[in-house]
Amino acid sequence: MEDKLSNAQIAWRAAQDIGDGSYVNLGIGFPEMIARFQPEGRNVTYHTENGVLGFGKAPAEGDEDWDLINAGKKAITLKPGASFFHHADSFAMVRGGHLDLAVLGAYQVAQNGDLANWRVGSKSVPAVGGAMDLVHGAKRVAVVTDHVTRDGAPKLVESCTFPLTGLACVTRVYTSLAVIDIMDAKFVLREKLPQIPMDALQAVTGAVLHTDGEVGDLIVPADI
Repeated sequence: MEDKLSNAQIAWRAAQDIGDGSYVNLGIGFPEMIARFQPEGRNVTYHTENGVLGFGKAPAEGDEDWDLINAGKKAITLKPGASFFHHADSFAMVRGGHLDLAVLGAYQVAQNGDLANWRVGSKSVPAVGGAMDLVHGAKRVAVVTDHVTRDGAPKLVESCTFPLTGLACVTRVYTSLAVIDIMDAKFVLREKLPQIPMDALQAVTGAVLHTDGEVGDLIVPADI
C-alpha cells in the first residue's frame, strides 16, 4: 500500500508507549531504531543479550568503539551507570522476569498472540537467537512490523503457518497501518492511519479486526 508508515515512524510510535523507568530489550534490526526516539525526560534502561545494561544511542559515524556493540553487532554508546556482565548472567535477567518489555520484529503474529519471527519455511539456516527466551521471560512483548509482506500477504493472521517463536506471548502490535492490541485471542484495533478506510485495513489483515470503543488516529511526525 502507498499510504503507510516508514520503519522509523513505526519505531517512533512504539517508543511513545515505553514507560518511565522501564527495562527494555530491543530485537535485532528494525526494533533497535526505537532507542533513537526515546521521549525527552523519560528514563529507559536498554538491555542487550550479549551483556550490556544501560546503553544509549548509536555513536556518530567515525566515533564508534567496536568493543562496544549490541547483540546485532551495531556500535553503541553507554549511559552513566551502565554495566557489563557475562552472557549467562544476561540470559538469567531475561529468564528471571527482570525485563519489563521486549520489542521484536515478526514474520507473522496470530490473533491469539502467537509469534513467528525466526524462520520462513525449511530452506534457510535457523537463526532464533535469544527470541524464544525473550518472549517468555519479559513481562510484556510487543511487535513492530510492516502490516503486510513484500508480496502483499497479511502478517497478522488467524494462526501462524511459520515455525513459532512463542505461544500467546504478544500483547501489542505496531504496524505500518495501525496499532493493534491482542486481547482474549482477538485483534483489537486501537489506532489506524486516518486516510485508510476500515474496510481497506480489514482487507489486508488475515483475521477479524475488532473494536472496543473509539479507534484513534495514528499520527506520527512526517520528518523522521
